[in-house]
Amino acid sequence: MTGQRSDARRNYQRILAVAEAEVAAHGAEASQEQIARAAGVGSATVRRHFPTRRALLEAVFQKRIEGLCERAHRLSATEDGRTALLEWLHALIRYAVSARGFAHILSYEPPTEDPSPHSCGNRIAAAGTPLLQRAIRDKAVAPHVTFHDLLTLAVGIALATEHHEDPGTQADRLFRLAVEGLSPERGIAGVSGNSGSSLPMTESLPNGRL
Repeated sequence: MTGQRSDARRNYQRILAVAEAEVAAHGAEASQEQIARAAGVGSATVRRHFPTRRALLEAVFQKRIEGLCERAHRLSATEDGRTALLEWLHALIRYAVSARGFAHILSYEPPTEDPSPHSCGNRIAAAGTPLLQRAIRDKAVAPHVTFHDLLTLAVGIALATEHHEDPGTQADRLFRLAVEGLSPERGIAGVSGNSGSSLPMTESLPNGRL
């Protein structure tokens, strides 16, 4: 029995390592059959560990999800609620742009599917919602804005720019435009258009509403 468990763990780690490479190359459409062949296991073994494509993608991006959650926790100590929210939302977009397939697991899950509280979408929502609520309390964000609105914005920008020649720069531009809206004078001066910069959103942010 112990040997079987050890084999199962080895299979899991081998499948996950291959899946990470396949998803990096092909995005969310990475072939589970190809993953099985490259890992030297049967398709049934892959599906036993990862019964759905979403489960496979969530496992591939587990560290990114944890990183976003940890960043949200750190930013909760930032003095300015709007700054904290925008910095975290920008990190979410940059993560989604830089990792093929990541935006797909952030896509909206209809309530009828009753997603697990441990699903990617729910974990991201649990991390980011307090930042949004604080910004709303600070009257820096309109009270009708929901976390689903922000998640839809992040996913939309990532998917719209994934095939762009320079997706990072284009995503930054669209993010600035989304925050500025039709009133550039209330823009976010702290967001640089240089995709190679750290985009220090803690500087020169106005106090206008998002």
